Amino acid sequence: MIKATVYVTIKQSVLDPQGNAVQGALHSMGFEEVGQVRIGKYLELELDTDNREEAEERLKAMCEKLLANTVVEDYRFELS
Repeated sequence: MIKATVYVTIKQSVLDPQGNAVQGALHSMGFEEVGQVRIGKYLELELDTDNREEAEERLKAMCEKLLANTVVEDYRFELS
């Protein structure tokens, strides 16, 4: 069994209106020190394999087909 942690973030070149809304809300609450906010996704998956190479290959396919919209999002993952 391999545990995968996936991080999906909006590409730097893409506007993040949700991040801007969070930044504005934090500022209105008195947290003026907050700069740019970017919103992303965090996922944990358990893969039923002990083959690390196969897990990386399958996880990449999952990210590109479903977990991330590669047009506007970047992803990275860690295996443990």
